[in-house]
Amino acid sequence: MTPQRTYQVRTYGCQMNVHDSERMAGLLEDSGLVKAEGELADVVVFNTCAVRENADNKLYGNLGMLASVKEANPGMQIAVGGCLAQKDRDTILKRAPWVDVVFGTHNVGALPTLLERAKHNQDAQLEILESLEVFPSTLPTKRDSVYSGWVSISVGCNNTCTFCIVPSLRGKERDRRPGDILAEIQALVDDGAIEVTLLGQNVNSYGVEFGDRQAFSKLLRACGEIPGLERVRFTSPHPAAFTDDVIEAMAETPNVMPQLHMPLQSGSDKVLKDMRRSYRSTKFLGILEKVRERIPQAAISTDIIVGFPGETEEDFQATLDVVEKSRFATAFTFQYSKRPGTPAAELPDQLPKAVVQERYERLTALQDRISAEENAKQIGQQVELLVTAESGKKAAETHRLSGRSQDSRLVHFTVPEGAEQPRPGDLVTVTVTEAAAFHLVADPGPDTVYQLRRSRAGDAWDRAQAESCGVPSGAAASGAAAGPVSLGMPSLPIR
Repeated sequence: MTPQRTYQVRTYGCQMNVHDSERMAGLLEDSGLVKAEGELADVVVFNTCAVRENADNKLYGNLGMLASVKEANPGMQIAVGGCLAQKDRDTILKRAPWVDVVFGTHNVGALPTLLERAKHNQDAQLEILESLEVFPSTLPTKRDSVYSGWVSISVGCNNTCTFCIVPSLRGKERDRRPGDILAEIQALVDDGAIEVTLLGQNVNSYGVEFGDRQAFSKLLRACGEIPGLERVRFTSPHPAAFTDDVIEAMAETPNVMPQLHMPLQSGSDKVLKDMRRSYRSTKFLGILEKVRERIPQAAISTDIIVGFPGETEEDFQATLDVVEKSRFATAFTFQYSKRPGTPAAELPDQLPKAVVQERYERLTALQDRISAEENAKQIGQQVELLVTAESGKKAAETHRLSGRSQDSRLVHFTVPEGAEQPRPGDLVTVTVTEAAAFHLVADPGPDTVYQLRRSRAGDAWDRAQAESCGVPSGAAASGAAAGPVSLGMPSLPIR
């Protein structure tokens, strides 16, 4: 009997790419391949990102390492998709002629056909479309998690931020119809999921294509009507389009979580103008004030770019001031990366690396302090966690499991001796006993609680383990987290 061909999808970049990779995996499995488990895969797919400066180096370095592997395994195929493929196109085949398929962000669904064509013709296949033909959510999907999932509500972006290459690679915003989105969410819930994250390059401008400015708040409220859906999140909104009706929907819809990711990018109004971000620091802080007035327990995270061209010390100080006032739970901070094809790449006064690095270190030190202070306020609080299949780096020593609180904080917790072990997807209520900058700890003590609520999602985890010949309740059986299955939220760097 001929063994089934195996595949591996390697993902770089944002949540959109993580979700696109689930589509790629679904397409490959639909065409008869199975996911490689440790061994060398017959088909390796790179889903690339073009946002960071070193994206090219990372891709070509990985492709270079596979050249000799492929030479020793003639049946192996390599495909490159995503934003870098959309941007570089035939450059990839010139620099790495051993690649079999190059496809773009608009034709993910063509991947199996292109692989088969490359195999039949014994020739590399390059297919890049300039606009979306099929909305990705209509494609088969192999989701990373049975208890939590992504749902795209739109693709593309209508903004023109000078540092961002995404609009030219993903195209103009295209919105899905609300009924299609809700049907996909319902299907996820029917399969056992209890958490969804709504995805878009700019989620709160959802509805612009069909002329409803309150479409996003209506969508959030509609999610609140879905039985069995316990947690709803969304990413990422744009401050310029963030309206009061969305804040009201968040506050009044019980399953919309008290968590908000609100990209700041810079606290300097001059830099925001140069970035072509159509809001200023006062508006940004005003949004946070309104959110906290209606949702006092909300944890707010952000994105910040350090060292944008022309940023002065005074501009940078303005960013530090806004960060201090904002009290972010966490921040994804980046050193400005010059990307060819963006207006910012042509701006004068590109800053020296040493200056950018020094400012970056000052910003991260400030945010680390604030994160630790905000987390310390959680000590003694009871929090409900969605138990994840992943655990901390020290889980083998501490025997702690991990979960995400309603406000998305990471909590490592210990199951009291003699208490029932949870499965990934179950919910536990624990008392926070320790705090660090990037996580919380909940260990048993005389004044702590531990309550387990077994869920449909935990049942779905058991079924998935049984279907894959795994051992149901692996975490429960061992007292440590089971194998590497994603929470549904990608692992992103804190900075």
